Parts: sequence; structure tokens; C-alpha cells
Amino acid sequence: MATLASYRLRLVFRGAFLLLAFAAVAMAVYVLQEERQRSYRNYRDSILKTKEQIVAKLRHPSGQLALLNPPRQDDKITPLRPVLLPYAAIDFDDQTKVRNAIEMAGCLVRYPRNGSLCVAIGNNPWAGGFIYAAGTFLSTALTPHRIGDQSLSQAHRLRVGVSLRGQSYRWIAPFEALGNANLAKNRGERGRLTGFIDSGNDDYSGMRPLKDFRGWIWQDAECATESTADGCLKKSFFSLRLPVEVLRDALFENQRPVWPPADLDQILVHIEALAPGESAPLFDSNDDKALPPFSLADLQPLLLPGESLDIRKISASVERDMLRLQGAADADASSPLIKRLIRRLPLESEIRPIELDDAIATPMGNYRIVLRGDARSIDSGLAATATRLSWFVGAMLLAIACAWLVLEIGIIRRIARLTRRATQLSRMVNDADGLEHVDFADLRGADEFGILANCLNELLRRVKEDVEREKIRAEQEMDMWRAVGHEIMSPLQSLMALHRDPADPSNRYINRMQQAIRILYGSASPGEAFQSSTLQIRTLDIDEFLKNVADNAACVGIDNVRFDHGDGPVTVRADDYSLEDVVTHVLRNADRYRTPGTPIVMRLQCSETLAAVTIRNVGPAIPAELIDTIFEYGVSDQQDAAANGNRGQGLFVAKTYMAKMGGTIGAKNVEDGVCFTLCLQRTAGGSD
Repeated sequence: MATLASYRLRLVFRGAFLLLAFAAVAMAVYVLQEERQRSYRNYRDSILKTKEQIVAKLRHPSGQLALLNPPRQDDKITPLRPVLLPYAAIDFDDQTKVRNAIEMAGCLVRYPRNGSLCVAIGNNPWAGGFIYAAGTFLSTALTPHRIGDQSLSQAHRLRVGVSLRGQSYRWIAPFEALGNANLAKNRGERGRLTGFIDSGNDDYSGMRPLKDFRGWIWQDAECATESTADGCLKKSFFSLRLPVEVLRDALFENQRPVWPPADLDQILVHIEALAPGESAPLFDSNDDKALPPFSLADLQPLLLPGESLDIRKISASVERDMLRLQGAADADASSPLIKRLIRRLPLESEIRPIELDDAIATPMGNYRIVLRGDARSIDSGLAATATRLSWFVGAMLLAIACAWLVLEIGIIRRIARLTRRATQLSRMVNDADGLEHVDFADLRGADEFGILANCLNELLRRVKEDVEREKIRAEQEMDMWRAVGHEIMSPLQSLMALHRDPADPSNRYINRMQQAIRILYGSASPGEAFQSSTLQIRTLDIDEFLKNVADNAACVGIDNVRFDHGDGPVTVRADDYSLEDVVTHVLRNADRYRTPGTPIVMRLQCSETLAAVTIRNVGPAIPAELIDTIFEYGVSDQQDAAANGNRGQGLFVAKTYMAKMGGTIGAKNVEDGVCFTLCLQRTAGGSD
């Protein structure tokens, strides 16, 4: 356990970094699992919303227009081709109705400069073989054609061309104003587009307008853009009905006409808006910058990777595949390892392919849409996202590893070396020669750890010096004790010869002096001497013993000692010389601190097993900071105690002797002084 504790700091440090790295990886995996679970739960709702969005789009007139006119293989927008409308026909004479029809159907092709054009046919063949064209363009105030003018080039006009089945139709339709010119300034211009067969020249004298060619034009009163040198530009809206004899004749060839024409996508329509004169067209339907209207291909962005949309036309209970759209593949690169990890993450339920279908009814037939999705496809998107985020996790782990490496080399490694040397030092601390092999000089530096190593190195140097000095002092002290003991033992032997009578009080004190010399003689320090001493334990009458000590206390300079003795003998096991030393040391302390003129009272209190001796004086109390340490060696409350002959060892000797005799000693502050209590075990009497 001690060896493991020495590695605890390093283990905690490395474990913290390992736990931090594990937490970063675990957090990333947990987020992936939660995101995958959430994505799977939301996928069914998402694909259901996608299906509802597609159905709602296709049920709108613009969606029905896309169903009735599937995308062509040729993705060119211009030249324009007529589209089949979800309406039977267009009321081309009413501006509001025409606008609503083409905007709801979404057939307008957008052009630069606020230009737009819709070319279409109705879905009812009996409305006539007409092609409808409606759109907008910008121009200055419309210049009308005056009846009787042989030239049409002096007015705003439309030039229209239709090509189909090897035939071409070309018309020129000048603007003819209707209504009051003053009202036109406030309400806008309105007029008719009268159709003439385009002769290729500007001479239309004697040419009559076409009865079936019908057209109208409306110009806004307000400017659509800022004013120019020629005046402000205004938006003009036109509506045309183009008579195509080939289409009308085909309606009456069979009892059940084929409508829409099979070659509808091969009919080419070209419309130009011309200003007065021979300048460039204001509007050209063959402009390459034209933007197509909504088509079925525009549904593809609604599909997620792995989803597919099938559109089938139902004809006579037979379904015919018309179009299939696939969700765009996820182009983001993903790590194969992350893909495998995501697939292994647990889920609440099994994932199965999803198939949703619905029906769309149009005037030209019914269509069925089938939306298929596989929730497992979201793993690819999640893997791509996780791959991008894995760089952040990797950077986090790299930062953790770099921080660990810096601290490992800069601090922990040096701490380990310091720990090994400290352990080596603790084993050699009792050997002065062993300290010479331990050095912290190579660990010194300018940082905090280097400063600590430098302090330890200086401290170790001082310890080495102190150990050397202590060794020399101990040797000198031992020589001194031996010399003192040798010089004192000879006079004591002479005194012992003079006072051989045991009844002589001097004999008792001489024996105590000899015992003290034997205990201290040959020991390196008094503390070691007292702790290693051997006492002669025997049975004695503590009552008689204390009475004798109180009677002879004046002989050792302690006056006014009173003993309140008991009624009879009380036998205990003790060494009488050592016990007398204990009582004398306590009496000397009581005498030193008692109030002059007050007695020192000793009392004997007995129980069945213990004999307790209390020694009490009247005087100051023991300071609170010393009461727990007064029995330790060298503790004294006097300044320069050793210089005055007080080494702070009297109570230490008393405690040591009492412990060797199986007793205890304690001190406490009482109301008017201090009371010491000595406890010894009682015996049944007799001697050993």
C-alpha cells in the first residue's frame, strides 16, 4: 500500500487525462447514437411530409401542367413549344382571366427585362385548333396603327411564327388603340392586335386582316422602370389566339380526334415584339436567357439521398411508367470506419424500407405517384457529417495528448525522479554517509519545480551539515556523561560505605543517585536513557511511602507538604526509587508554581483495583497551549530553560516511570490551582 501510495499522484494525473480522452470519444459516440436514433424517428414523418408536399404541388394547376407535359429529352427551352393546359380553353379577351389562367397554370417562361410568355393549347379539342399565346414585355408608350396606313412598321406590333408538320405560319399584328387617349394616361393603354399574314415587306395595301386571328394588348399607366431618354418604360401584357388550319383540319378527319396532337412537342412558336421602325426587337421568345417554368424534374431537390419518386400514368386500368426521379447522391466523402461505427450503434426498433403512394386526377387522365425511401440511407449523410466533425474530435484528442505529453515530460517525470530520490533519502536519513549519495542539483531550474528542487538541495545540504554536527555533539555528550558518571560513582561508593544502615535517610538518597547514574551512564541522550531503563518492581505500602515522602520533603527543599493519609496500608506494585523520583518531580513543579505560603496537599484515594494519588497546589493554571504537551521531553514554559538548569525532562521522566510501573499520570486545571493524579494498580499484599 505504501508503494502504491507513492505512485498515487502520477496515477491520478494520468488517469485524469485518460478519462478526459475517453470522455471526448464517448461524448462523440453518444451524440452519434442519439442523432441516429432521432434521425430514424423523424425520417418517417419527413418522408410523409415530402409525399404530401409533392402531391399538393402536383394537384395545383402548375403541377397538373407538369404532369400533362412531361419533360422532353431535349432540355432546350427555346424555340418555344406549346404546352397542354389543364383548362379546356382560355378566355383570351379578358385580361384578368388570361392572367389568372397562365399564372395559376405556371406556364410562363421568364425572360430578361420583365419579359414573359406562355404558349399553350386547351385540353378540349372541340374548343378549336387554336394556339394561345400570352405574355409581357417592356416598351415606351405604345404607338398605334392608324386605319388606312399601308405601312405597319410605324406602330408597335407583334410578329408571330408557327412551324409544324412541314408548314409555317407567319403573322404580323400591329397595335390599334381603343378608347379615349386622355383616359389612357390615367388608366393605361388598351387596344387590339389585328392580325395580317406576314408578307415580308412593308406594303400591306389592300390586305384584309385575318378573321380568326384575335389579339389584345394592355399597357400599364405607371412606369415599370426609371425614365430614360426615350421616356419611361411600361409593362405591356398581350393575349393572342392563333388559328392553325392543320390542327383544326385534323380534328375532323376522324370521329375520335387525337388530342393533344401527338407531335405537340414538335410545334415551334416564335413571337417578337417590335417598336416603330426597323430597330431590334423589344422582346424575342427565342432569347437564350429564358428561364423554364415548373416541371416534374424540379421535384428532384425534394428527395433525400436514397429516395425515389415514380410517376405513372393510368390508362384503361393499365399503369405506364412516365418518369422516375432519384434523390441526389450525397457527394460528401465519409470515412469507412465511421460508417461501420454508425451501423453498429444500437437502435430502438428495426428499420425497414418505406413506400408511399397517392393518385392525382387531371382532365386528361389519372396519375399515380410512388415515393420510396430507405431510412438506412440517412447513415450515409450522418457518416459524412460525422467525418467532418471527426477532425474536431481528433484535434481535441491531439490537444489532450499534447497537454499530457508536455506535463508528463516537464512535471511528472521530474516528480518521479524527485520521489525516487526522496524515497532513497528517507532510507538513508539515519546514515550520514548515505546522504552523500543523494543530490537534487540536476533537477534545479527556473520554473516552480526547479525552484523547489533547488530549495530541497539546499535543505539537504544543511541537513547533512546538521547531521555531522549532531554526530559530533552526541559523541562529545556521551564522552561527557561517561566522564561525569565515572567521577561521581567513586564518591558515591565512599558515601555508601559511610551510610550502610538502611534506616539512615541518607542511604536512601545515595541509592537513588547511584540508580540515576546507572540509567544515564553510557547513553547518547537522556530521553533514550530513561526510555531504556529497567525498573525493579516490587510490592510496597503506598500509604506509608507517601507519608515518608511528605516527612522528608523538606530535606530536598520542598516545604509545607501535607499528606492526608488513609486508615490502613494500601499495597501497590512499583519501584520505590522510581516512584519517589516521580513524586519528587511533581512536587518540585507544584512548589515552583504555588502561591507563597500555601501548602501542597497529597491525598490517597482507593478503589478495588486502583490507588490514585492526587497532588494539588494553589497557584496559576497551566496554559491551554501547554496542557497537552507538558509530559513531553524538553517542554517548558520558561525562557532559556536549559540555561537555568530546567531541561524540561522532569515530567517526562515521571510519565516514563509511571508507564513502566503499569500506571498513569495526568494533570488538570482546577478552580484555584493545578491537580496531578498518579494511578497505580493495587495488590493483595506481600512481597515478590
